[in-house]
Amino acid sequence: MGEFIRYQSAVPNRRGRFPGVFAMANGIRDAGLLGETDLQWLQVANAHATAAYRDPTTVVADCYDSELNPGARSWFKVESKALLDMTAAYLELLDRHKIPWMELRTRNPGRLVYEDAVQVVAVPHAYPDHWPFQTAR
Repeated sequence: MGEFIRYQSAVPNRRGRFPGVFAMANGIRDAGLLGETDLQWLQVANAHATAAYRDPTTVVADCYDSELNPGARSWFKVESKALLDMTAAYLELLDRHKIPWMELRTRNPGRLVYEDAVQVVAVPHAYPDHWPFQTAR
């Protein structure tokens, strides 16, 4: 398994989740916080992303299902240079609007429920199933 990278909100939303970079960009759009220039850019960028990259739910419809795959989230493969370059512009949009985000990296994002050439969707590890240490008695 290679290395994976995820850009997500630095704070959880009201459901306790940490939305990814694209959800955050669309969220500030939906909240009416973008000016006309950023709004037009996001529309073009989203259209390009939709044309260039597969939406995992079109292949595995229930990959984000909260009961089957609790907490499932997408991760980019670090060798996916074009996707990461495209994502940088989204991060710049978030920075301009002072939306806090963070970068996560891992070699093992959890149980994979979807994979393609540039990304995976994985259910994160959970306690106690994946906790490697024994509790002292």
